[in-house]
Amino acid sequence: MDLGLKDRVVLVTGGAKGIGEAITRSFAAEGAIPVIIGRNRVEAADLVAEIMSDGYRAVAEHAEMTDLPALEAVVAKVLESQGRIDIVVNNAAMNDGVDLTAGPDAFRASLERNLVHVYALVHYCLSALKESRGSIINIGSKVAETGQGGTSGYAASKGGLNGLTREWAVDLGRFGIRVNAVIPAEVMTPMYQRWIQTLPNPEATLAQITSTIPFERRFTTAQEIADTVVFAASPRSSHTTGQILYVDGGYTHLDRAATVRDLG
Repeated sequence: MDLGLKDRVVLVTGGAKGIGEAITRSFAAEGAIPVIIGRNRVEAADLVAEIMSDGYRAVAEHAEMTDLPALEAVVAKVLESQGRIDIVVNNAAMNDGVDLTAGPDAFRASLERNLVHVYALVHYCLSALKESRGSIINIGSKVAETGQGGTSGYAASKGGLNGLTREWAVDLGRFGIRVNAVIPAEVMTPMYQRWIQTLPNPEATLAQITSTIPFERRFTTAQEIADTVVFAASPRSSHTTGQILYVDGGYTHLDRAATVRDLG
């Protein structure tokens, strides 16, 4: 299926690794021009080189997401070099473990790391998105729905992201801009692998988590997240807006009984 993304310019924050890398690769494979925005120059440059060696296109732009002037400058640079912005994928985030004991300053910093830059980037891209009648995809988390414990800042940020998704769908629909969110639950990424190894019994913990995912008792792949993102952002999804799309094997919303019984 041709998704109609050829030559579309796509900003992907945190687009050099994990879920972001899969999203970047998928847009490139559809003939779009993904622009990786992130702080790790080496990872981004390596990914761009690999994508281009496969005959596709990609660009890397350096910015720390909490440095809003740098973020605004990246948007200006992309508009100068590419002439347009069609899609914004707000993927960059960090489950930073800022809990209720951390205090207001830490909580505020967590919102800066995980939510404020999302608003800022879309604000800076707004004129370009209106011109292209573009699309916004926010990458959320199950934590906004389920809670997790010990991560007030991240949970508040992801809950806010869902709220912004629907608020912006209302605000921007009259300009032809669609806004949706894609929600992962348990996805095996390098960051997740590092986290699981910090636990006392990582193999047993991983097996226990896997057993609670209803559909096929397996983790969602980064590619499965990316496939949904690319389709939802594309003209093939032209009447879908304001939606919170859960790509999680039923983890978030199916009855808890489904997470403990043997489905066979």
